[in-house]
This record gives sequence, C-alpha cells and structure tokens, in this order.
Amino acid sequence: MSAPPRGGALAIDHGTKRTGFAIADPLRIALQALEAFHGPGASAELLDHVGRLLEERTVTTFVVGFPYDVDGGEGGRARDVGAFTEQLHARFPAVAIVRYDERLTTKAAEDLLREAGHHGKARKERRDSWSALVLLRDWIESGEPAGR
Repeated sequence: MSAPPRGGALAIDHGTKRTGFAIADPLRIALQALEAFHGPGASAELLDHVGRLLEERTVTTFVVGFPYDVDGGEGGRARDVGAFTEQLHARFPAVAIVRYDERLTTKAAEDLLREAGHHGKARKERRDSWSALVLLRDWIESGEPAGR
C-alpha cells in the first residue's frame, strides 16, 4: 500500500507589520521565497492573503516560525504567533500546522541576502520571506519533524 500523496509546505514568518512566506514543492526539492504580506499580523487580510496563496498551489503543511526564547520558553511574541496559528487552523483545517523554532533565521537570512548582493531597502524588503525560506530549509533538513 502506498502512502498518500503529500503536497507542498508553506513556511510563514509571522510579523506584526510584515509577514514572510516561502514555499516548498511536494518533493521538497525546490524552495522559493514569496512576496511578503505588508500589514498587521493580527488581521483578516493576512488570512485572506494565505487563502490566495493556497488557491495557487497545493499545500498540505504550514511551517510557522515560532519565536522561542533563548532558554526555550515562550515570550510575548510567542503568544501572538500562537493566536495566529489558531486562526490558521480555524480557517484552513485541512492543512497541518507545524510550529518550528525560528531562532536565528533572521540572522541566517541576512547573511544569505548579503551574499546574494542585496543591500539597503532591497534587503529589508526580502528579509521576512528569506527568513521563511531559511525556516523551511531548516525544517526539511531536520527531517520534517512535527514541531512542538
């Protein structure tokens, strides 16, 4: 008996003013940063944006960057992201949600952007989605754990 087909994974780097996105194909070969959403992280418009992304591609997993503290605890931003994941689940119940540790993804994204020759405003505009890209890459490389 074969395993059911899996779809793509959509990584989300949730922010209060800008939210980054990256996508992986079902085989986890091609990863791509997508355009960031500019607007409040607690808005219906953000969920509408996610809905439009799902209309364009087959996604079976959300990988949401979760801002654990250095000691592994959950701070104020973690509560905001937790509320966002609850909204995601309510709106898109068929898509699995993985909370994945996002510590150091922004630094790694900054390094990648610098290496790719992006500077100033161009780097700032891409940072959130490239952070989502790093998050997605790290999750895949770690064996796609269910998160915590």
